[in-house]
Amino acid sequence: MFIIGERINGMFKDVAKAIKEKDKAVIQALALKQVSCKANALDVNVGPASANPKEAMEWLVKTIQEVTGITLAIDTTKLDVMETGLSLCKAKPIINSVNANEEKMKNLFPLAKKYNASIIGLTMDKAGIPKDSEGRMELAMKLVAACVEYGIETSELYLDAVILPVNVAQPHAKEVLKTIRDSKMLADPAPKTVLGLSNVSQGSPAQYKNLINRTFLTMAIANGLDAAIMDATDKELMDSVITSELLMEKQLYCDSYLEAYRKK
Repeated sequence: MFIIGERINGMFKDVAKAIKEKDKAVIQALALKQVSCKANALDVNVGPASANPKEAMEWLVKTIQEVTGITLAIDTTKLDVMETGLSLCKAKPIINSVNANEEKMKNLFPLAKKYNASIIGLTMDKAGIPKDSEGRMELAMKLVAACVEYGIETSELYLDAVILPVNVAQPHAKEVLKTIRDSKMLADPAPKTVLGLSNVSQGSPAQYKNLINRTFLTMAIANGLDAAIMDATDKELMDSVITSELLMEKQLYCDSYLEAYRKK
């Protein structure tokens, strides 16, 4: 399972404050903690914390790369901010994200080619998020077709079936799981699949959020999920990842399998 740590995001108050004050220590501590908890990549999003997001993205990427060479997922809706982040990445980057709108694909797939970046593709367009897996699969096919058009391996595409909060869109959960399963049939090599996990519990009571996240992630892994944007520092959540992969025969069993995984 490919884990993209979600914590370096200007939507979090501590990150927003660090960006505003250019406090490297806070950002670097968050980066190193996620890496130590076995994150494979770090999401990097300046959020609304800066009046100059391009400058803030440059500072964030450089600050993180002073302490780790881990893969970075550049997370922004602004094209110039995206290119700034990608151009500074020392490791192979990830574009987070591209939806199935023609204009978005036309702008961002060439950047993926230029910077040898993987792509998170959202199964949504100007009409919104489809209610069922069939609608999501139609948009997934557009994203796969764009990979072919721009000469990008389909294995570099991470399809995000866009999970919505269960408290307002309960029927979507099973449609997302079906989309994850069916996505493997879209191309050879198959695209990968990813979820922005915390969306599923957004708006639910605080005492249930972690349980909802853990349960849905386990179900998604059983349906073939390859990656998740999630809190890598949540030990119980990571234990669920490791155990799910063990039961799916993606990890070798031993009586101390959790400790063994973390020592790898």
